[in-house]
Amino acid sequence: MRATTAARAAAGLATAMAFALPAAGCGRDSSGGDGSGGGARGTSTAQTRTQTETVQRTTRVEVVRQAGADTGFDPQGIYRRESPGVVTLLAIDPGTGSSARGGLGSGFVVDASGEIATNAHVVTSGTGRSIKPAREVFVRFGDGNQVAGRIVGFDPFSDVALVKVDPRGLTLRPLPLGSIAAVHVGEPVAAIGSPFGEERSLSVGVISATGRSIESLTGFQTSGALQTDAAINSGNSGGPLLDARGRVLGINSQIRTTSGEGSGVGFAVPVDVVRRSLDQLRATGHVRYAFLGVSTQGVYPQLAERFHLGTERGAWIQAVVPGGPAAGAGLKAGTDRQRFQETPWRVGGDIVTTVEGEPIRQDADLALAVQDHAPGETVTLGLIRDGKPRTIEVRLGTRPLQSPRG
Repeated sequence: MRATTAARAAAGLATAMAFALPAAGCGRDSSGGDGSGGGARGTSTAQTRTQTETVQRTTRVEVVRQAGADTGFDPQGIYRRESPGVVTLLAIDPGTGSSARGGLGSGFVVDASGEIATNAHVVTSGTGRSIKPAREVFVRFGDGNQVAGRIVGFDPFSDVALVKVDPRGLTLRPLPLGSIAAVHVGEPVAAIGSPFGEERSLSVGVISATGRSIESLTGFQTSGALQTDAAINSGNSGGPLLDARGRVLGINSQIRTTSGEGSGVGFAVPVDVVRRSLDQLRATGHVRYAFLGVSTQGVYPQLAERFHLGTERGAWIQAVVPGGPAAGAGLKAGTDRQRFQETPWRVGGDIVTTVEGEPIRQDADLALAVQDHAPGETVTLGLIRDGKPRTIEVRLGTRPLQSPRG
C-alpha cells in the first residue's frame, strides 16, 4: 500500500473545470445605460453626456449559529451551514507555456479578511528543498464568484498553507476551528471538498483512529494525524473534516491506497497543528520547527524484556544526526544490530522516557513533545542509558527543510 496526497489532480482534471477568469467591470455598458445596447438615443443634435459611476464593493460576512452538543449528527444541517465556507482552488505550477500544469484542491474560509486554509501540496510543487509555490492561484466560491488568491505562506512540515483573497464584493462564511483534545474514535465526521472536480461534495464517516503519523513534504513525519473512513479522493485535499457541530477537526490531506483512489483510509492534519501553522504564517509568512536530530522506535514490554532495557515504554534512539543538537548534547544511538520479532534493531542506544517531565511512551510522543518547543529552547530529557536513569539537557535546533534521512 502507499500513501498519497489527495489533491494534486492531473492537469486534464484541473483544466476541465470551468475556471475562466471573470470579465472586468460591474455588469453595465460603458455608456452608463442599462446594458441593452442600441447606441445614443434621440436626434443627432442631442448632446453627449459622460456619466461616471463609483461602485463600492463591500464584504458580506455570514456567521451561522453552531449546532448544539446534544443535537446529534446531522449531515444535512452540517452541509447547509458550512458548505458555503468551502472553496475550490486551482493552482498553476511555476512552469511556462505548455510546461505549466494545474493542480486542483479544496480549502475553506477561516477569517473575514479573506484568509483561506488549504494543504501546502495544493499550492506548491516538489518536495523537500525543491518545493516551489504555484505561479498563480484561483479561488472559486460556492456562489459562483472566482477570484485570484495570494499565497501568504506554506508549512511543508505539516502540509498547511494560507491563501489570501481580496474580500471586497464577496460573501464569506468562515468555518469555526475546533480542537482534537476531546476527539474519540468512532465519533461521526463529515468531509466537504471537490473530489475529481465535483465541487463542495459531502461524504460522511467516523474517526477511525487518532495519533497517526503521516509523511510530510519534507521526509519528516506529521504526528497526531486523524484517520477517517469518510470518502477522500483526488481533489479533496485542503478541505475540512468537520465534527457534528460543524467545527473543523482537521484538513483532509492523504489517503492510503493501492489503486490511487480512496479505499476508506484517509488522513487529516489535526486542527491544533493547523492553528499553530496559520498563526506563524500570518505573522512571518513561514514556519520554524524545533529539531532534536534523532531517529527512534517505540519500546514495548516484550522488547524491553528481550534486551533488558530497564523500561517498558519510551523512544529508543536508533540513529543520531551527525552535528545535530542531540549529537552535541551527547545522546547515543545503538550500534549492535540485532533482530527481534522480524524487526531490525540497533541495540545499546539511549531510551528517551520524558521531555520536560512529560512521559514519552512511544516514538510519536517524542516528536510531539519536541514540536511544542521553539528552536533555540533548552529542554531536559529523561533517559535510560545502560539500564540506568539519567537526565541530559539539549538545546534544540531548527528543523531543516529536508529530513537528513529523506
